[in-house]
Amino acid sequence: MKGVILAAGIASRLRPLTDSTPKCLLRVGNATILGRTLQNLRTNNIRDIVMVTGYLEEQIHAFVRSKFPDLHISFLTNPLFDSTNNIYSLWLARELVMNDDMLLLDSDIIFDESIIRVLLQSGHENCLAMKTGLPLGEEEIKVLSDKAGRILQISKVVDPTEAAGESIGIEKFSAKYVSLLFEILKDKMLVRKEVNHFYEAAFQETIANGSEIYAVDVQDKRCMEIDTAEDLQRVAALLETS
Repeated sequence: MKGVILAAGIASRLRPLTDSTPKCLLRVGNATILGRTLQNLRTNNIRDIVMVTGYLEEQIHAFVRSKFPDLHISFLTNPLFDSTNNIYSLWLARELVMNDDMLLLDSDIIFDESIIRVLLQSGHENCLAMKTGLPLGEEEIKVLSDKAGRILQISKVVDPTEAAGESIGIEKFSAKYVSLLFEILKDKMLVRKEVNHFYEAAFQETIANGSEIYAVDVQDKRCMEIDTAEDLQRVAALLETS
C-alpha cells in the first residue's frame, strides 16, 4: 500500500501564518501537522509515500528529508498549485500509485494514528473515515449513506439534515478501485478541464458507475481539519487536554 499526501495549496485562509510557511509545516503543540501525519503512517507501517507539493515546496522537501529519512517518499510538483484544487494534485500522482492499494490523506488534518488502523482493518476494500456527531454546514464534505454504510452521495452540497457525517480526508482504496478512479480523473482533467473540483467529485462519479465505498465512523477518535487560525487554537487546546 502507498500513502498519498496532497500538500500543494497556498492556504490563504491562514494568512499571515502561511505567508512564509506551508500550512502542513505549521506547528500544533510540539510537532508540525505534516510531522504528525508522517509519524502516523510510520506507526501503521506505511513507509512508501507519494507527496504532491507546490507552494513553498522546498521547505516541505527539506523537512521530510531531515526528519523522516527512513521513509521512502517520492515528491511530485503541482505547478498550478495557485489555480487548481486537490483533484488536480491527485491526478498528478497517477503514475506512482497505479497498480497499488492507496491510502489518501489531506495534509491539513490532525488525527489519531488509530484511524488508519481502523480503515485497514475495516473489512472494506474501499472506505473513508467519517466523523459523526458534529454540527454540519455548507463547508464540510458531507456523506449520505445507506444503513450498511455504503456511500450514496459525497459532497459539500449534501443536505446536512440527511448526512450521516463529515468525511475527514482519509481514504483507503484497493488497486482495482484506484485504476477506475484514475480513468474518471483522466476524463475530468484532460477532457472536461474540471481542475478546480474537490477530489470527492471523482469519488461520486465512480459511485454512480457502480463502485462501492463505505463510510467508517471514527466518532470516538481525535481528528480535525485545519483551515483557519481558530482551528489551530482549538486543536492545540484539544491536544493539551488529551
